[in-house]
Amino acid sequence: MRKLIAIVTILGLLGCFSLTAHAADRNIEEGNILSSAESLFKSMKDRNYPAIWDLLSLKSRDIIAGNVYDRCDKSGCLEKEISRDFAAGGPIAKAYWDSYLAEFDPDMILEHSRWGMGAVKDKIALIILRYKKSKKPAILQMYKEEDTWKVGLEETFSPRE
Repeated sequence: MRKLIAIVTILGLLGCFSLTAHAADRNIEEGNILSSAESLFKSMKDRNYPAIWDLLSLKSRDIIAGNVYDRCDKSGCLEKEISRDFAAGGPIAKAYWDSYLAEFDPDMILEHSRWGMGAVKDKIALIILRYKKSKKPAILQMYKEEDTWKVGLEETFSPRE
């Protein structure tokens, strides 16, 4: 009987350690998700164009580059050049982000919104952003790409067609 109690106790303790380790891993992952999103909005505030581009999901990059290409392809722009310019923070990136940031104030997210974690799955996570003047929260979509959390800016904020 003592052996049975000892075995049950050991198994219970191992289960507790496993749950604690899982909770700690989840907290670390949530911290990485939130940090990546915050870094994007700080990079916008600092107008650090290469950092903005680096923090965006591949889909957001493709949408942005495609939209810019559609507007300038008559003048001989190449889509690959546009992506390279965004990555380097060149003149196309500067013009795009200056225009974007003339309409969007990153402090609205950084200073005037409450952040909360939504669902976190294998490669997709949601951040709930509650702006103080809005009745509905924004749900920021995050994507894990090459072991790094990226912001789905276009997936979150672009109007649905």
